Amino acid sequence: MNITLTQKERMLLEDQKSHEQICIEKYSNYANQAQDNQLKQICKVNEQVERTHLDTINQLLSGNIPQMNQQQNQNPMQNMNNNQTAGGNISDKDICSDLLMTEKYVSGTYDTTIFEFRDTGVRDVLNHIQKEEQKHGESIFKYMESKGMYTVQ
Repeated sequence: MNITLTQKERMLLEDQKSHEQICIEKYSNYANQAQDNQLKQICKVNEQVERTHLDTINQLLSGNIPQMNQQQNQNPMQNMNNNQTAGGNISDKDICSDLLMTEKYVSGTYDTTIFEFRDTGVRDVLNHIQKEEQKHGESIFKYMESKGMYTVQ
């Protein structure tokens, strides 16, 4: 299905595109710096989903509403072990804190963007991406909680 974007809609999508590019870069860099294999795997899985988000945003910018694959909602916590490996200079806790903060921000910007679109189909696509961003935040939160890095009181 083809759509014609308003100037504001295009600007909002360009913002989301830059956010997705930053998320890809962060997850890629942190996958290489993380000390814990479980965290490395979370970063790698989330990076791949962020690449899908970027592709989706690019399709929207080109005027096409993509079909959303509901099977993308993976849980990076499944089938992982807790082995430790030598890593970079930043602590895993700092990596997680930065990624969690990033996901909170990106999810919030999707919320604003969704409300600014006329087309229900585009809103649905953006809502799907937002839910996946929230799943990323959830996987990081659960990892942090399981490692004693985040205490809910």
